[in-house]
Amino acid sequence: MMEAADQEDLVQEADEEGVPPAGVNNELQDVVPDDNMEEQMEEFLGPQPEYNEEEEERKYYRRKRLGVIKNVVSASVAAMIVYGVYMGLLQMQLLLHYDMTYREVKYSNLGLQNIDQKMMWGINITPIISLLYTPLLIRFLGTKWMMFLASGIYALFVSTNYWERFYTLVPSAVAIGTAIVPLWASLGHYMTRMAQQYYEYANYKEEHVQEQKKLPKGACHKYIIVFHSVFHIIFNLSFVFAQFPMRFVLHDKIIDNTSHILCNVKACGADIKGLIPGFNTTVLSSLPRSMLLIEVESVLMGFAFLSMIMFLVLCGPAFRPTEEIDLRSIGWGNIFQLPFKHHRDYRLRLLCPFFIYSGFEIVFVVSGFSLSYGVCALGLKKLWLIVVIYGLSASVFSSLSLFLLRLPRYVCLLGGAVVHGVLLIALMAFSPTPGGNKCGTVPPENSPDYMASILIIAALWGLGTALNKTGVGILVGILYAEEKERLDFVYTIYHWLQAVAIFVVYLWADMAMRIKLGVLLVTLLLASYCYIVMERRLVNKVPYRLPRIPRPKHKVKGYRYLEEENSDESDPDKSDQSDEDTEEEEETDTEDEEHVPGEEDLGGARGHDSPRVHRRLSWEEEKERKREEKGRMRRAVEGGREAEEEGRVG
Repeated sequence: MMEAADQEDLVQEADEEGVPPAGVNNELQDVVPDDNMEEQMEEFLGPQPEYNEEEEERKYYRRKRLGVIKNVVSASVAAMIVYGVYMGLLQMQLLLHYDMTYREVKYSNLGLQNIDQKMMWGINITPIISLLYTPLLIRFLGTKWMMFLASGIYALFVSTNYWERFYTLVPSAVAIGTAIVPLWASLGHYMTRMAQQYYEYANYKEEHVQEQKKLPKGACHKYIIVFHSVFHIIFNLSFVFAQFPMRFVLHDKIIDNTSHILCNVKACGADIKGLIPGFNTTVLSSLPRSMLLIEVESVLMGFAFLSMIMFLVLCGPAFRPTEEIDLRSIGWGNIFQLPFKHHRDYRLRLLCPFFIYSGFEIVFVVSGFSLSYGVCALGLKKLWLIVVIYGLSASVFSSLSLFLLRLPRYVCLLGGAVVHGVLLIALMAFSPTPGGNKCGTVPPENSPDYMASILIIAALWGLGTALNKTGVGILVGILYAEEKERLDFVYTIYHWLQAVAIFVVYLWADMAMRIKLGVLLVTLLLASYCYIVMERRLVNKVPYRLPRIPRPKHKVKGYRYLEEENSDESDPDKSDQSDEDTEEEEETDTEDEEHVPGEEDLGGARGHDSPRVHRRLSWEEEKERKREEKGRMRRAVEGGREAEEEGRVG
C-alpha cells in the first residue's frame, strides 16, 4: 500500500513538471513528425542515386547470354556422353557375342548371335516410322524434355546388359530405335533456338525483339554457325570415348597372333564381298571376368545417368511457356501433317540427297572402312586406333566451319564433298593384303605396312565428315532461322532421312565393296548437284512453297487470351461475324505460302491482292474503327461527368 501511494505521488509530480513518469513508457516519444515521415518515404520510394537502370539491365542480359552458352555446352557434352556410352557398350557387346568361346562357355545354347541380329534390326528399322510421331513428341514434351527422355532410353539400354536375354536386349534396342530421330531432331532444333535466344539477349534494345516479332533475315546466322560448330566439336569426341571399353577392358584379351584371326581371309578392301569373309570366330585369348564386365557396365550406367542429369538440370528451356502453348495449340492433326507438307519446299527436296549421304558415310566409316580395310589389314587390335583417329579428326576439323562467318556457305558442304569424292575413288582401287597369309604363322617382315595409309584415310574421312555434318546442320538452321515454329519439322525430316539411309547401309552389309563405294559416290555427286541447283534458285529468287502454320486456337480462358474488344460484350451479330472470320482464317491457314527469297517478310501471304486477304484486312479495319468510336464515346461520357460535377461544386 505504501509503495502504491509513493508511485501515485511520483506520477502527480511528473505531471505537474511536464516530465514523463519514471518507470512508465511513453509511446509518444517514438512518433516521428509528419514532415519527417514524408521526407523519409520520398527518399525510400524515390529513385536511388546509386541505382543505374541501364547498367542493371545490361548485367541481366549478360547473365542471360552466359546462360545460353551454358545450355549449348551442356547439351553438347551430354549428347557426347550418351553416344560414347551407347557406341562403346554396343561395340564391346558385339565383339564378346561374336567370339565362339564366350558364347559356348557363358551362355551355351542361348543363341546370342541371333539375339544380336534381332537387336540390330530393332535399332535400325524402328526409326523408319519416326516421321509419324517425332513432331508430336517434341511439341507435346518440349525440346528439353524430349532430350531428357531420349537419354533415359539410352540409359535403359545400358541397364539391360546386366541380364543378357532376348526379352531384355531386343525391347531396349527397339526403344532406342524409337528415340534416335527425336533425340537428334531435338538437338538440332535446340542449337538453332539457342542461337535465336542469344541474338535476342544481345540485341534486347531493338524494337522487334522487345515486341517479340519475327527476326530480320540473317540476323542470327553467325550465332547458328558458332553454336552448331561447338556442338559438333564436342560431340565427335564420342567416337574417342567409345573406344575406352575396347582399349582398357578387351584389348589384352584379344589374340596377339594376327595370322590366327585372319587365317582364312583371302582379300581385303575393294576386292571383298561383305565385311571380312573368312574372319575367325575365335578372337579372344581369355574370357573377361563376369565381375569385370559388371563393373564396366556400372561405370557406363553412371555416365548415362550423368547425361540425363545434365539435360535436366543444366539445359534451359528452348521456348517460353506461352510459346510452348502456342506451338501445341495448332492442333495435333496439323502437327502430324506438316512434316509431309514441308516436302513441297524445293529447298528441302534438293537437300534430301545430302541428308541421305550423311547417313551413308557415317555408318560406312565405322563399319565398312574400319573393318574391311583397317581390321582386315592391321588386325583387330588396331580397331580402336582407327576409330580414335577418325573421331579426333572429325572433332578438330569441325572448327573449320567457323570460316563460314567470312566465307560463302557452300564452301563447307562442297569442300567435304570433294574430300569424300577423292577418297571414294581411291578406296575403289585400294586392296590391302590381309594381315596374316598363313594359318598359325606370323606375317613375314617384308609384307607391306598399311598402318600409315589407313590412318591417313581415316583422318581425311573425318575431315569430310566434319564439313558434311556441320555444314548440313548449319545450312538447315540458316534456311529456317526466322521460322522458329518450323524448326522441329525440318530437323525431323533431316534426321529421318539419315536414319533411313543407315538402315539401307545395314541391309547392304553382304554386298561387294565396290558396289557400296559406287552407291556412295553416285549419291554424293547427286547431292552436290542438287545443292548447287538449290543455291542457284535462291540466288535467282525463285519462290518456294511453305505450308502455312495455323494460328493457335487457345482453349485456355486465362487473362492472356481474352480479347480486349469483346471481353465484356455479348453481341450476337458480332459473335456470328467473328465466327465467319475465324472460318475464313482457317481456310487461309490450310493453303501454302509462296515465298520469294530475299524478301524481309518470309511469312507473308501469297499476295496482298487476293480477295480473302482484302476481306480480312477490311474486317480488321472495321474492328479498329469500332474500337476508336468506343474510345471517343467513353471520353465524351467521362468529360460530361466531370462537367456535371464541376457544376454541382459551383
